[in-house]
Amino acid sequence: MLAAHASAAMVSNPPIRMAPQGVEYMCGGSGQAEASFMETVAPRWAASFQFAMNQPGDAPARVTGVKLVVTDAYNGYQVLDVMADAPHLLARLAPGTYKVEATLDGLTLIQQLTVVNGRGARATFVWPSNLSAPEPTQASLR
Repeated sequence: MLAAHASAAMVSNPPIRMAPQGVEYMCGGSGQAEASFMETVAPRWAASFQFAMNQPGDAPARVTGVKLVVTDAYNGYQVLDVMADAPHLLARLAPGTYKVEATLDGLTLIQQLTVVNGRGARATFVWPSNLSAPEPTQASLR
């Protein structure tokens, strides 16, 4: 029984990082405990982004390695440009309307996100199940 408590205590929170644009963000959710933590703290962050891939007959699979670019919808100023190394990303965006581009294996999905002061905004990106990384020779032809 002590071993169960010790292993639970070893689970640490994902680190809060600073993007080059000066926005704080946090990636997490790879394991079940971390996913629960991210869902719990998401309302305290201005923006929440989730990344998944459709699977035939199952719930969408969580994905990592997503390039996330957030720009101000009105002036085009880039406010966040990071690589999400986990299926859930939280960011402290200022209130405003944003264009959000999430790219996985060369396929970019785009959504608009409006952040209102005091309320968490959420965007979920789900890629098709037939998505696969391009062959090196195909990638060089693009």
